[in-house]
Amino acid sequence: MRSIFLPLALPVSLAFLLAGCGHEEAAQTTVRPAMVVQPQPSALAMDSYPGEVRARYEPDLAFRIGGKVSRRLVEEGERVKANQPLAELDPQDVRLQLQATRAQVTAAEANLSLVRAERDRYKTLMDRQMVSRSQYDNSENLYRSGLARLQQIKAEFDVANNQAGYAVLRAPQDGVVAKRAVEVGQVVAAGQTVFTLATDGEREVLISFPEQSFGRFKVGQPVSVELWSQPDQRFDGRIRELSPAADPKSRTFAARVAFNAGKVPAELGQSARVFIQADGVIPLSVPLSALSAENGASYVWLVKPDNTLKRTAVRIGAFGEKSVPVLEGLNPSDWVIAAGVHVLHEGQQVRPVDRSNRVVNLAANKE
Repeated sequence: MRSIFLPLALPVSLAFLLAGCGHEEAAQTTVRPAMVVQPQPSALAMDSYPGEVRARYEPDLAFRIGGKVSRRLVEEGERVKANQPLAELDPQDVRLQLQATRAQVTAAEANLSLVRAERDRYKTLMDRQMVSRSQYDNSENLYRSGLARLQQIKAEFDVANNQAGYAVLRAPQDGVVAKRAVEVGQVVAAGQTVFTLATDGEREVLISFPEQSFGRFKVGQPVSVELWSQPDQRFDGRIRELSPAADPKSRTFAARVAFNAGKVPAELGQSARVFIQADGVIPLSVPLSALSAENGASYVWLVKPDNTLKRTAVRIGAFGEKSVPVLEGLNPSDWVIAAGVHVLHEGQQVRPVDRSNRVVNLAANKE
């Protein structure tokens, strides 16, 4: 009889032992570590505009006289020094004009010598009462007229001499030739732009605003600038200049952004992006990995102070590259699960840790 019950008792005992082991494993795996984060201000609340690094001063250079371009001494993009020749006009006409004016100066000097001698002679004769006063006055007037003519011709000679120097276009200061608008053999008018010089010194970013949002920008508004060559660093700046009229082709308004820092590692022509704070309330954002959805409704797992989970519905905005803005449903002080959300359930006990695997005391943070 005893031998009959022994085989039956053995499986029952093993079942109880296995059941006990199962509860022990379940108890050990109930509290699992979970990475938590707090919602951050959404980066999508920043409007961004592409731009190009430009010089603070970009004067248009032109000849002060008209003529035919005989030599072009620099190319676009070439660095130049102050007073360096950039281009020359055919000097033949201005040289001929200078020679003609020099000849007129010589003639005026000779005429002045003649009328001066005539005046002196009449003065001597008048002192001896051999000529009338009116005759002397006439010689005096001729002398004054000759003197004025000489002064006029000398001034014209100085102008002609300056114009001979104007046939050579020189750089007003150090910089880079940003634009060239002339070729050898081309006839240019006085004041016609020949080169655009990007001077050394301060750098700015040129951007364009669309018509629909132009009204909310103003001079002096703070911005941040990110250079494409340094994507992990942003530089503080401000809107220095706004164009009062839209570009006739693009229908956008040009703006110049100045850097607040004196020295910024920005080179001419570099691409940049300008970030400007958007109007209204700044939404919060969470990582994309923290978001779940069911039946078209989005939710996150909120960690309560007792380290249990609560499924919380949220209203979200447009997805970003790494995060998504949360328009409703979260507060800045909340903690949400950032990874592994697909294996969680309501009321589950977790052990919150940060990205460095350090335990987060939610109860202390709430206080």
